Amino acid sequence: MGQTLSDERPRRLSREEVVHQLAIRFTEKCYTSLEVYSLKDVFKSLADQQSDIEFLKEDTIARFLELPDTFRVSPVLFQMISFIGAFPYLQDAPAVLGLDQMIMVITIMTDRYRRVLARGSRDRTKLFFKSLAVYDRKPLDKEVSGDKETDKDPTQEQPSPRSSRSHVPGFTVDQVGYEDLDEDDIEDDDDLEISALELLNIHEAVKEGDAPSRPVQEAMIPADNFRKLLMLLLLTAGLDAQESLSTHTSRIATDRDELEKLRSTAESILATFIDPEKSPGIRYRDFTRVIPTCLPHLFQGFNPLFEHFLFSKKLDHSPKQETGARDAASNPTVIHELAQPLLQDKADILDLNVLPQLSFFIPGSDLFRRLRLLYSGNDAGFSMGSFETKVFNWRAPTILLVRGTRVADVPHGGQEAAFSASLPPRRFPHGSKGSRLTFGLYLGQPWRHTAKECFGDPDSTVLFQLEPVHDVFPASQINRDYVALTKPPSNHAQLSVGCPHPRPSKARAKATRGDTLFSLGAVSLLLDDSFEYAVFNHDYTSRGGAFRPSVTRKFDFQDRFEVESLEVWGCGGDAEAKAQAEHWAWEAREAEARRKVNLGTGDVETDRALLEMAGLIGANRSGGSMG
Repeated sequence: MGQTLSDERPRRLSREEVVHQLAIRFTEKCYTSLEVYSLKDVFKSLADQQSDIEFLKEDTIARFLELPDTFRVSPVLFQMISFIGAFPYLQDAPAVLGLDQMIMVITIMTDRYRRVLARGSRDRTKLFFKSLAVYDRKPLDKEVSGDKETDKDPTQEQPSPRSSRSHVPGFTVDQVGYEDLDEDDIEDDDDLEISALELLNIHEAVKEGDAPSRPVQEAMIPADNFRKLLMLLLLTAGLDAQESLSTHTSRIATDRDELEKLRSTAESILATFIDPEKSPGIRYRDFTRVIPTCLPHLFQGFNPLFEHFLFSKKLDHSPKQETGARDAASNPTVIHELAQPLLQDKADILDLNVLPQLSFFIPGSDLFRRLRLLYSGNDAGFSMGSFETKVFNWRAPTILLVRGTRVADVPHGGQEAAFSASLPPRRFPHGSKGSRLTFGLYLGQPWRHTAKECFGDPDSTVLFQLEPVHDVFPASQINRDYVALTKPPSNHAQLSVGCPHPRPSKARAKATRGDTLFSLGAVSLLLDDSFEYAVFNHDYTSRGGAFRPSVTRKFDFQDRFEVESLEVWGCGGDAEAKAQAEHWAWEAREAEARRKVNLGTGDVETDRALLEMAGLIGANRSGGSMG
């Protein structure tokens, strides 16, 4: 009887069996039958074989995804996916990328795991950090004797005991100070992995005998590796699932200036996490603090990139109703040619590098192929009149971008001195080292003049900086001084974001110096009436106002700059553009009708009636003699 009971106990699954069952569950819940067929067919066509094991190599994946050779991102991405391929046993990374492992990779990289696992984006962000990180080599170096081991190429993977190994060799870094970490950061649980095992009804027994994983507080992402990954994500941000990545990378392959612009944009984003001149890499606490606020959609470009594995060339995935789309599955370039470009208009600030940078914190569905240039100061003139004419009739969200060069601490010239004199005397130090500055505003409401109070909505108003440091300042509800656009005679002329609404202008004889000074908000951007100078103020000590302070630059700073370019882009499609065009046409007809009003025909009563309707006479307005 005892033997019978012993035989009836459930057999504990091996790791390979657990991974295979989890892969089956993912394919059942996260993919269609057509996608499963395509994935298996693509894997089979790409896989190398050794003994009875089929697997994908780094160069094979790089060729299939068409990763650019220009900035050598392939090793970084392969490190990432070979770690994720070991899911849920991440301590076994790097994994041999067989079919089951690639199912893990694609399910997590495309965010499809959310369909079956309860854990959210925070756990995925932590998993991505682990996949890119290296660990402190000091404990490992103590186990190595002689200089021969030290001289090895650090980019080559070397086997090491599981008890002390990292999934990728790194370099010596300073120990992190635990006193600087939040309680949530110190806790090193693996919620996403546990959730996956619970999906298979595997609980406490699964962790028995596992080697303890090293805490993320001992790890960091090398700055150069993350810079390369950022450049790739800037290229894939607007990618479609069946679109060839080469259509986006061709511009940097043939134009060195475009490559440098891409690299510069990546540097601005990297500066959000660390100062590359002072720190060799990104710590976990900085990674998890920056991503949710400044870059919530950073990894969105992985979705279409890894969905390439779900389109087999043996199948026609193209829409049948489109002429010429039958060949799209075998030639992805066809889809790119049929689609509109990511950015239809050309301007000085917004280009194909800045556009994906915006999509890292503004949903790409509002940006790619939907932006229209409404106003450019270099074309229409730097004046509030031209700004109003071009922008006020757009009935959808807009993006304002302003770029300039930082002015010296001591003003030069009359205009610069006058602008400096109009600001409060208290001045903070500069916020960054770079001299070129770019700030912006995402505004969900239509623009309008404000006579008494600011406008804007906390859910659809975002103040941000793009260079030399990428930073995002979401709207708060401490006050509602979001956006003000004022003009004489009732107010001083200014365009301000996050500043108190200016007080009504007083008679020149009664005006004091305090009445002529601009009022800056705690976190604010202000442009003068001529759009010639601007100032960004960040009073971190006050803990913000209409906009929240920076999550990374926890100090007071102020940047004053001379405006070089000012642009407003409309977010919307053909319907919004048509409504704006119709309004412009109506205004043109009204202006023409007023111009053609013919007075002085001899019919005094008729002329008087017309002038009264126009508001030019009547109501104590004499209008002059009608005789």
